[in-house]
Amino acid sequence: MYKIIKQEGRAKRARLKTVHGVIETPVFMNVGTAAAIKGAVSTQDLEQIKTQVELSNTYHLHVRPGDRIIRQLGGLHKFMSWDKPILTDSGGFQVFSLAGLRKIREEGVYFHSHIDGRKIFMGPEESMQIQSNLASTIAMAFDECAPSKADRGYVQASAERTVRWLERCRAEMIRLNSLEDTINPRQMLFGINQGAVYADIRIEHAKRIRELELDGYAVGGLAVGETHEEMYYILDEVVPYLPADKPTYLMGVGTPANILEGVERGVDFFDCVYPTRNGRHGHLYTNYGKINLFNAKYELDQRPIEEGCACPACTRYSRAYIRHLLKAKEMLGMRLCVLHNLYFYNTMMEEIRNALEEDRFASYKREKLERMTPSQD
Repeated sequence: MYKIIKQEGRAKRARLKTVHGVIETPVFMNVGTAAAIKGAVSTQDLEQIKTQVELSNTYHLHVRPGDRIIRQLGGLHKFMSWDKPILTDSGGFQVFSLAGLRKIREEGVYFHSHIDGRKIFMGPEESMQIQSNLASTIAMAFDECAPSKADRGYVQASAERTVRWLERCRAEMIRLNSLEDTINPRQMLFGINQGAVYADIRIEHAKRIRELELDGYAVGGLAVGETHEEMYYILDEVVPYLPADKPTYLMGVGTPANILEGVERGVDFFDCVYPTRNGRHGHLYTNYGKINLFNAKYELDQRPIEEGCACPACTRYSRAYIRHLLKAKEMLGMRLCVLHNLYFYNTMMEEIRNALEEDRFASYKREKLERMTPSQD
């Protein structure tokens, strides 16, 4: 059940009740592709850094260790010892990212595993079956993420096929949730809007998929090559055509600025690998811009990454020490940086929710962006 608590323009402060707990939105989902956050981050850490939702990858878990193994072990929550919501993506993005290893057909997609080269088939039914085995809180529909600059004719045909795939996903999800031995019979299904940078295709696609009355709706196929301005334009155009009484999820986005712009346009859910990937390379988010700890000027810097930050890194360690760990290739360095970045993102979402509740999101957004614009490096 999804309930809007407060609105400021299109921006929404809402709450989604799930079988694994309540999700307060807007929310940033912490990406744990293979059922773990890269950088030696544990589920206890996730609780400490205010994580609401963990996101795992259907394709990667299907390849290794195998969704049937995870099912035998009681599902993804039990497997990774995490009792809060989990969203699993459908494997559809791998249709885009593994372009050299796949063939798309009406029935689904034929892959070659990126690990051992073995042939894999995944269609709407298979994606739903894998996600049902994983028993995630929210399953994503199987779609094709067409390249943002693809030919209009290709994008049109792809979007139409994605609608047909979504109908098959919905039918299979209803069937799976009705089975006696399903681990999570209350698994939710989110559909995905596609259409690259063609607003009219996107709008028509949104009108088609909203008729299926799903648990939520995502905007996919953005942040894959188009400019930020093009992304914001598409959100301006398409979000009004998605159901206002259901959560909206902008997939794979993004920077703190992207998130603030997305919230302003009515987005509830976000996910991105930026905070973890950047953290592993010593690039850290602060309220005054990004810093790169590999820079020599931090060699003797005894301050925390950011003054006043309550993350596990900032409450105990100096920039100089964490820089040393990174230079020495000690895993603790990566871990502390990832924890800081995720804490920063999760705290920013908390601030956004508070600002919306207090009718001051517009001023919060303006001040946040002004402070973050200058880089310290």
